[in-house]
Order: sequence, then structure tokens, then C-alpha cells
Amino acid sequence: MICFLNTTTFRLMRKIKGVYIVGGSIRDIILGRSPFDYDIAVFGNPEKFAKKIAVKKSDRIIELGKKDHKIIRVISDNKIFDISSANGQTIEDDLLKRDFTINAMAYSLSSGEIIDCTGGMKDIADKKIRMVSDTIFEKDPVRLIRAYRIGASLNFEIDTNTVSAIRKNAKLIKNSAGERIRSEFLRILQTPESHHFISQMADTGLLFAIFPELGKLKGCIQNRFHQYDVFEHTIKAFYHLENILNNKNTHSIDENTASLLKFAILFHDTGKPLVKKTDKEGNVHFYGHSKKGAEITKEINIRLKLSTKEKHFIDFIIRNHVDPLHLFIAKSKGTLTNKGITRFFIKCGDNTPCLLLHSIADMKGKGDKVKEEFIEFAKIMILKYFSEFMPRKKMPALITGSDLINEFGLFPSPLFKKIISKVEESMLSNQINTKQEALSMVNKILNSD
Repeated sequence: MICFLNTTTFRLMRKIKGVYIVGGSIRDIILGRSPFDYDIAVFGNPEKFAKKIAVKKSDRIIELGKKDHKIIRVISDNKIFDISSANGQTIEDDLLKRDFTINAMAYSLSSGEIIDCTGGMKDIADKKIRMVSDTIFEKDPVRLIRAYRIGASLNFEIDTNTVSAIRKNAKLIKNSAGERIRSEFLRILQTPESHHFISQMADTGLLFAIFPELGKLKGCIQNRFHQYDVFEHTIKAFYHLENILNNKNTHSIDENTASLLKFAILFHDTGKPLVKKTDKEGNVHFYGHSKKGAEITKEINIRLKLSTKEKHFIDFIIRNHVDPLHLFIAKSKGTLTNKGITRFFIKCGDNTPCLLLHSIADMKGKGDKVKEEFIEFAKIMILKYFSEFMPRKKMPALITGSDLINEFGLFPSPLFKKIISKVEESMLSNQINTKQEALSMVNKILNSD
């Protein structure tokens, strides 16, 4: 176990009694992982201890946290050591105040002994998440989500008593800071089997305590195009999206983007209960639900303090998630043109593949109402985007602003921008291919105006 703890920093730690590696670091070492960061509990002054082990010029010391729970971070040997005072008179006192048994173990640097007073080793062997005590969620409600995050990260199950405690304490989550909730929740979505744990969060009521907006989807019956109510459809669409993203053939969607795409599909239909209408014939409609859902999700994103970039991506997917279906309907009617497809690609830009994958999962989430023709159409659109649109997008522009100035005596203006956009659109839709064709097109635009 200690074979890879043979760095200069760890060798210095071993010379000092009352120093323990604690928490998730020990769990990961037992699981055969090499942690990047280590939590260190010391009996004594953490600042003095940090100065003793930070001996190289490249070592850095940073103070974190509040006065009542100060953490001294040492960055050394390309690893991070978060050092804090042990919480109690003995290391066992400290461990008994931690969250889950698999995080409540310690390793004594001086003796090489593992201290496991809560049964963490057995729970690791059993692949189980178990609370140290039934008061852990009252002390820090974020632990409610953390149970599922750790379970999803390790593919462990949460034990029955801990699930019961989560169900009982779910409402406490509203007392937690949005950024802490965001961090845990997005880390769940970054795992490949997050559907299983999101479903469990719904079963305990925790998902609805975090996101009351999702609770309103339950029992919202849809129209003849759907087999399920809005919430069940959402969970099934989430499941299908995750399966798609787990497919290695999915076009280069990174882990962070994949997690945000999963986030978006959870909230894509939140507008439906608010816009639901029934016409005279008894048909149910959800006109404008995409816009309303984007507005609702905007408030959620603010609550969780997502970054501007994250907010924009999620908003785009939700606000435009019906567009691929409209494109398919146009194709079915025989009115879809290359220019129409190009305009869709231009509008969606880099988000095109993500929006189309979302639409496939959304369709699959309709149960026995799935339109296989639409799924095939969306796949063809993804192929077109990469094989036709993107190569043309990378080609040099047929005309530039200088051409408009030199050839036609134009100057930058709204018309100037409009002409450049129209020429680019025609080039991207393969209607024109040469500079001469582009100049002729500009002539026609100017003469028509």
C-alpha cells in the first residue's frame, strides 16, 4: 500500500508522529488507485506542519477555508496535500465525525497502520455506501447528493438504512449553497451510468428537493405522440442519451459537454406543464414549451451558479430542441432544401451534433411512439454536418469585405454584412463555388435592392 508513497514529502511526513492520511485518499489507495490529492489530518498546528514538509523551492503553500476550519494546501511532487487539524482527541474521534464509512479510514504515516473503526474496509469489499451515523446529513446536507456521486463514481450501491435516511432528510438540501450542489450533481452526470443514480435520487425524493421544477412533470399527461407522462419520458430520454454518449462512435463530445447535454435533457420539457392546452377536439398541445423550458432552466442555472458558457450551451439545447423535428417534417412534406439544411447548420454551429443527439434520445424516450424514420434522418444530418458542411466551412471565403469595397464601392454597413452572409450561405449549401459566381451573386443582390 505504501509503495508509491515514497516521495520526498511522504518521507518527511513519516518522521512526524500524529500524521494521518484520511478520507477518500485511503479509499482510493485500497481500490488500487493513485490519488492526485491527499487529505492529511495532523495533531498539532497545520501551518507549522505544512512548513516542515514544504522544503523544495517549487513547493507552494496556500491557505483555504474559514478560521474555524482552516485547510493548508501544499503543492509538492505534482501532488496536492490538504492539511488540517484532526477533529477530536484521537484519530478515531475524527473518523467518527466523517460522512461515509469508506471515507472514514486513516493511515498512520509513522506506524503504517490502517485505522478503520467504522467498517469501511468491509464496505469497500461489499461495494457499499453506508453512513457513519444517522446525523451526517443534518450536519452537512450536501452529503445527500454526495452519496450518489460517490456511488456513481465507484459503481457502489447505497445501503438500505442510508437510503431511508436520505429520504427522511431530502428537504434539508435547500439549505446548501448552489455551487456545492452544482459540483456534486455535475460530477454524477460525468459518470457513464448516471441514469441509475438519477433514478434513485428521484425515488427518494432528493431529485425533486433539489429541482422542484422536475416534480411538476410527474402526472403531466401528454398527447398521442407520447406513451409516458412528461417526467417518465424525461428519465427515459436521459437513459437513451447516456447510452448514445457511451457509444465510442459518438463524435468527439468531451466529458464536460456530455454532462451538460445530460443536464439539458433533464430540463428540456420543464415548460410543458405551464403551456399545456387542450383544443376543442380534445387534442393536447404544448405550444412554446421550448422557450418556457429555457426560461425555467435559466433560473435553475442561476441558482446553481453555472458559468456563462455552461448556461449558454444548456439554453441553446433546450430552446432549440424541437428544431430537428421541424426539419424532419419539412423533409416529409418535400419542402426541405439544401439551403434550409445549411441555415440549420449555420444557426447551430458547433452545437449541431449535440442538438441532433439530444433529438434522437428525445424521440427514443417516447416509448412505443418512436418514429424510426426521424432517428435515421437525424443520423444522416449528423453525417452531413461532418462530411459536407464542416469541410466547406473550412474553405477560404469566396469574397471578403475588401472585395465589396474594391469591386462595388461599398462600405461596412448592415447591407455589407447581409451580403457577406448570403454569399457564405450559398457557398456552404454548394450553390456557388467560385469567386466569379460570388461576384455575380452580389451584383444580383445589389440590383434587386
